[in-house]
Amino acid sequence: MLIEFSVANFRSIRERQTLSLVASQGAEHEERNLIGSDQDPFRLLRSAVIYGPNAAGKSNLVRAALTLQQLVRFSAPAMQAGQPFNVSPFLFAEPSASSPSEFEIVFVATDKVRYHYFCALDRERVWKEWLVAYPAGKPQRWFERQYLADKGTYEWWFGPRFQGKQRDKRGWQELTRSNALFLSAAIQFNNAQLLPAFNWLTQDLIVLTTDINWNAGLSLDLIRSAAGQERMIAFLRAADIDIERLEIVEQDLSSDDSAGSPPGTLRIRFEVAGPPGSSPPPSPKVIRVRTMHRRIDQEGQVALDLLNDESDGTKKLFEFIGGWLKAFEIGATLFVDELDRSLHPLLTRFLLKQFHQPEGTNGAQLIFTTHDTTLLDSDLLRRDQIWFVEKPRKEQSTQLYPLLDFRPRKDEALERGYLMGRYGALPFVGDLRI
Repeated sequence: MLIEFSVANFRSIRERQTLSLVASQGAEHEERNLIGSDQDPFRLLRSAVIYGPNAAGKSNLVRAALTLQQLVRFSAPAMQAGQPFNVSPFLFAEPSASSPSEFEIVFVATDKVRYHYFCALDRERVWKEWLVAYPAGKPQRWFERQYLADKGTYEWWFGPRFQGKQRDKRGWQELTRSNALFLSAAIQFNNAQLLPAFNWLTQDLIVLTTDINWNAGLSLDLIRSAAGQERMIAFLRAADIDIERLEIVEQDLSSDDSAGSPPGTLRIRFEVAGPPGSSPPPSPKVIRVRTMHRRIDQEGQVALDLLNDESDGTKKLFEFIGGWLKAFEIGATLFVDELDRSLHPLLTRFLLKQFHQPEGTNGAQLIFTTHDTTLLDSDLLRRDQIWFVEKPRKEQSTQLYPLLDFRPRKDEALERGYLMGRYGALPFVGDLRI
């Protein structure tokens, strides 16, 4: 479960911005919208929503979570020595433009231990990295590394609770490249102690962006089994989408295929290495998804092509479902950019409500961006679940802040207050004469 996520000097984000899933003291919707009780160290929110105008940085917050996940997952096994990191700092001012990007996250992994992880890096190297674990609630700094520019080398420190022989630790230091996170490299060295933290960041954190639909892959995996397809069809029917069955048709894509993919296909490429001992990456695939609908005049079904024949809303819902059901299955934290795109407001509300159920979600959480102001409803969300971003013209950098900063009343008309500009985070729309 996510407790807190912070990012600094990344794309439009200059100063450190922090999204917290720790609930306030309010008792609204306590049973359905919160995880934990007053006796737990943290009462956590099941969901959080982020509003703001276009180009204010909402998507960059989601991209930051995806970037951190990819760095942990792939920087050691898939990157080569000297290969640059895919990070971009805030470019509109110094010293930000020549300083590292920073990512910091606090979470509870499946071993019930709280972890606090930090890394700072630019395109060339990791500048700083550390991990603190809280077994039995007490902090233990397990490792820390920092690049000393004047010496051109790293300074390492391993805590007394970090497992491993001294000669092993010295070997790990020497084998960890400057363009690889130690948390990523340690898993390649078969370090079991770091595995729960690594697994949470790479598996129990699911990030769905508008340009990289990892969720489509999760949906494809789901419908390959009869049980998974049954769950997906039940979800579609609950959302009033009348599909009886789904089919996958796939074939290998040869490297000299100059004709391109046929219409109505998903082109899936695997370009990164898997974990140690895994099979080689499969060949690129051309995948076609067909939706089967019941005929109204006689027995039988009609097959439609998902990409060519179905509505944008149906396609987006198909992409979402894999991430949704995976989150409920493993109790994952799900980031979604533009949840409302191509979806009716009632469907968006339906998707959000799935997370506000104490039973069957395994503590899953949803953090999403949206322009759908109908969700600003005190019957649906607590006041501490609502966040805003804006980018003041003078600073040109993203600022993230909670609705609680404005101390709204319990019965305040939140949608009306937002659209009237009480909370900021609105576009400045000028006059245009044509």
